[in-house]
Amino acid sequence: MNGLANLKNRWIHFKLREIYVPRPEEILEALHGEEILQGRVVGFTEGQSGAGTYVVAEVDGLEHPVIVPLERVLGVV
Repeated sequence: MNGLANLKNRWIHFKLREIYVPRPEEILEALHGEEILQGRVVGFTEGQSGAGTYVVAEVDGLEHPVIVPLERVLGVV
């Protein structure tokens, strides 16, 4: 227990994916939910049951494309 007492009030380093509570998705939303991303459109898809059109875009730094409702696109460069 002595080792734990030495950690109190110390700064530590850890990976986001190792956090147990709250969920990592909640942390990302809180810290970066309002950031504007930029991506290159690579396709389109229709939502189920007439839910609208979605844009498929590649974003630098992300392994997989993202899918965003067309109505939520903020601008075109």
